[in-house]
Order: sequence, then C-alpha cells, then structure tokens
Amino acid sequence: MRKQTHAEEEESSIDLTPMLDVTFIMLIFFIVTASFVKETGIDVNRPDAQTAVVKEKANILIAIDPNNQVWMERRKVDLRAVRPNIERLHAENPQGSVVIQADKESKTETLIAVMDASRQAGVFNVAIAAQEP
Repeated sequence: MRKQTHAEEEESSIDLTPMLDVTFIMLIFFIVTASFVKETGIDVNRPDAQTAVVKEKANILIAIDPNNQVWMERRKVDLRAVRPNIERLHAENPQGSVVIQADKESKTETLIAVMDASRQAGVFNVAIAAQEP
C-alpha cells in the first residue's frame, strides 16, 4: 500500500524545467532586441531648423546647457575632459558619430570648443542637434 501512494505523488508533480527554459529564452530575446536609448542627462532647448534630419547611430551624445556646462553620459564634464571622454567612447564603437545638443542660450564658443575636442579625438563625423519647427 505504501508503494502505491509514492507512485501517485510522483505522477502528480509538475516538471517546471520546460517552463523555465521558455522563460529564459524569452528573456534573452527581449534583451537582444531591446533598443537602448542614450541620453545626455539634461533637457536642452534646441534651436529650430528647417532642414533638420534624423541621425541614426549616434553613439556619443554631448549636451551644452544654457550655463555653458557640458554634459556627457548623465554627468557634468569639464571642457578639458571632453576630448579624453570622446576618445574612450569612440574606442568602444569606432563606427559611431558625435551629436552635440546645444541649448539656444549657450555660447557658440563652447560649441566650437566641443567640436574641436571631438575632431582632436579623431571623430570627424560631428552633428549639431536641432529641432524641427
């Protein structure tokens, strides 16, 4: 009689291995297909441009706020440290480009300094972000 009860217990258990396999595969699928959005860390009031176009594959985003402070990867960066940061990010993805998001109120001098730093770092594909009117 005892053997019969043990056999019934084995039959009533549910094997969770296939469900865990499917869940794991779905997790991998969502991680691989997810698009990761890069942000500079601050909101910038970009100027309007009639000829603005969407730029794909911009992996180095730099923001300049109204107080002429430079932001990269959600942190404030000294203007002298822009070039080494661009060199590091460009080494991680040599195919990418630099997009500078300068506020309307920022000085052109800061924008030119960031553009120079990116070109000195070896990145010549530099774009300035604008907003469509």
